[in-house]
Amino acid sequence: QAQLVESGGGLVQAGGSLGLSCVASGGAFTGYGMGWFRQAPGKEREFVGSVHWPSGRARYADSVGGRFTISRDKAKNTMYLQMNNLKSEDTAVYYCGVRRTPYYTASLEEFESWGPGTQVTVSS
Repeated sequence: QAQLVESGGGLVQAGGSLGLSCVASGGAFTGYGMGWFRQAPGKEREFVGSVHWPSGRARYADSVGGRFTISRDKAKNTMYLQMNNLKSEDTAVYYCGVRRTPYYTASLEEFESWGPGTQVTVSS
């Protein structure tokens, strides 16, 4: 089973950019896909976007569409999240997880093997 670790979080001003990485260890990743979720203080973990591993096709939550881009590098077992035009409401701990299903889903219950998370703070 893959183990995931996120990196790249930090403090950035509103309107700025930040890139996150999620590395899967435990051999070549052969799952259906990976996804990014985030959790702000006092709120539930919410879907950000996910990537279908074989094709690289990504889909996004409406709140981040047009600002965030997900990609993956199969050779490096790594998924990326490029975040542009960041807003204060993007402040959260960002997690990556493995999608258990072959079809697209934004449901938290369909992801597993969560990484420990990385903090993103956007100052206004």
